[in-house]
Amino acid sequence: MSQLSSGDLLADRRYVYAEACLAEGDAAGAAEMAEQAIERAPRYAPAWLLLGRAREALHAATGAEDQRRAALDAFETARGLDPEDRIGAGLHRARLDGGAAGLSGAYVRALFDGYADRFERHLVDGLGYCGPALLRQALDALPDAPTRFETVLDLGCGTGLMGAAIRDRAGHLAGVDLSPAMLRLARAKSCYDRLAEGDLAAFLEAEPGASAALCLAADVFIYLADLGPVLAGISRVLRPAGLAVFTVQSPDEAGAEGVRLGADGRFAHADAHVEAAARGAGLATAVRVPAAIRRERGRDVPGRIIVLRKSELCADEH
Repeated sequence: MSQLSSGDLLADRRYVYAEACLAEGDAAGAAEMAEQAIERAPRYAPAWLLLGRAREALHAATGAEDQRRAALDAFETARGLDPEDRIGAGLHRARLDGGAAGLSGAYVRALFDGYADRFERHLVDGLGYCGPALLRQALDALPDAPTRFETVLDLGCGTGLMGAAIRDRAGHLAGVDLSPAMLRLARAKSCYDRLAEGDLAAFLEAEPGASAALCLAADVFIYLADLGPVLAGISRVLRPAGLAVFTVQSPDEAGAEGVRLGADGRFAHADAHVEAAARGAGLATAVRVPAAIRRERGRDVPGRIIVLRKSELCADEH
């Protein structure tokens, strides 16, 4: 029996009832229905995740510590039943427990494979997403940036919105994304010279050192907790004086430090974390400006546009 399918019609029905209860604000009813589904299908990971969400809602409503512990246990069980964490139980557990564990590649891939066909319409029209345009504007405003970048890497390229925005300033443009469905749509735009399926770390590790003039990441680092490893990978592939241009989400709390996992399931990075990760990678901050990358529930989501430059500048930049 698949870990992600109950294989039991009655368990499936109770799961649907539990989802409906939770959507209607009846967390107690949701917990009861999820437990009944689990009784019939103990290895049904989504039911354990739903039970955790219901217990978390009860904890939020009552402050009862036993509900919090029960939620954490349910999330941990779901995570154990789904080793690749395709349903994101680790994300829920980390948020409730105050941790900052990264999102699994399998979860991100499943999320965007299911989202691909409506991604651009929802992101651009519904959320007012403007990340690629803002990154392009930041580059255009740099007085010493080259007019054309010989090799450009679009990290987390999605459906190709960033690629389309930068194509006229790129010699060779390569994109990477975890989602095959998103890459299919990016390929249809015909603006990339090369597209690769995989996670950022593996992609960057496979690229030749000092081979890229520009690395871009539009609304991608919100899915990473620690930016140290990815900035180190970017630094390795950048040529001397090469640029890394990306967006980050700002923490809700003024003066917050480190990395925060928000209720929206995205990571917010404080300036101190970004600066420390950049310094550790040998990258210096050239630009850091506030920017609203998208809107959610009618409100701007605060963020920043950041431009980093690789150290050991050379005079003969292309």
